[in-house]
Amino acid sequence: MLKCLKCGKTHRGFKIMCECGGILEYIDEKSGNFNSLLKRQFLDIRRYLNFLPAKEEFLPKLTPPVTPIVEREIKGVKVFFKLDYLMPSGSFKDRGTYITIAKLKEEGIREVTLDSSGNAALSLALFAKSEGIKAHLFIPEHTSEGKKRLLKLLGAEVHEIEGSRMEVHERAKNYQGGVYISHWYNPYFIEGTKTVAYEVYEQVGSLDYALAPTGSGTMFLGIYKGFKDLEKLEKVGIPKMVAVQGKGYESLCKRSAEKSQLAEGIAIPNPPRREQMTEVLKNTKGTCVSVGDEEIKNALEELLSMGFLVEPTSAVTYAGFKALLEKEYFERGSRVLIPLTGSGLKNI
Repeated sequence: MLKCLKCGKTHRGFKIMCECGGILEYIDEKSGNFNSLLKRQFLDIRRYLNFLPAKEEFLPKLTPPVTPIVEREIKGVKVFFKLDYLMPSGSFKDRGTYITIAKLKEEGIREVTLDSSGNAALSLALFAKSEGIKAHLFIPEHTSEGKKRLLKLLGAEVHEIEGSRMEVHERAKNYQGGVYISHWYNPYFIEGTKTVAYEVYEQVGSLDYALAPTGSGTMFLGIYKGFKDLEKLEKVGIPKMVAVQGKGYESLCKRSAEKSQLAEGIAIPNPPRREQMTEVLKNTKGTCVSVGDEEIKNALEELLSMGFLVEPTSAVTYAGFKALLEKEYFERGSRVLIPLTGSGLKNI
């Protein structure tokens, strides 16, 4: 069941917005305990099927794996790098796309429209090709050439738009060629990204802090929602949520005069779920930090030296971690999650 966070009205089926203009959240009460609900015969996202709004007969043929974690100790803090850039399309967006495609198949929808800075478009193009769904993809003209080439290779209909990320969004929203499924609004997308929390819990247990690169908030809100489920089912504490944003595009931090070029994947100054994210920061006693291109560049070089082949936007989270570490934000011995969200190979 979908519930509007503005008027409280409930909906069923595939829908990304309420008629009142409010955003939707998927509501489903689970009972029992986490371990009893696992489908242990699977070592991929299907392991969590009992927690997901998808019927097994409509699942895409392409299945996101459980991604590995690499642990490092950095200045007395235990850091868990979650390698989501190893997903099939090279980004964490495959989690949300997987559930979205399952719902589209269930509803018989075969033609869709999406706006993206690149990664969500690539994810949808890959899954759409696998499932025979026609995808109209709107991307900024300045999207990296590597991502553009991959989109064309996957056979999607690509619309390059000159202008800001918000202008791309408006053009896609008003396009008449397919059902609009923006991940900014799509409640089923967050149902996919929440599986990060389930995997982390099985892999390393509880956390003190969880950082996420935050533009539209699909990773940030997904991690929170997953740990909310674990709190109910396993009495696991919810980590303090830390939103890391690119300078000049902050929606949760104070807006900077500098405009980041490297944080292209989260250059979303007015995300629809801003109030929802603000509430999460308040509920978890978390914080927001923003970083500029110099910090992102340094963080990217460090990550590459550790063997993590990520894109610049993915390095934003580590840059935010370093900035907070400098301010002694984390207690010694803290357990901190840093998801690495996008592959750098797409930028070559």
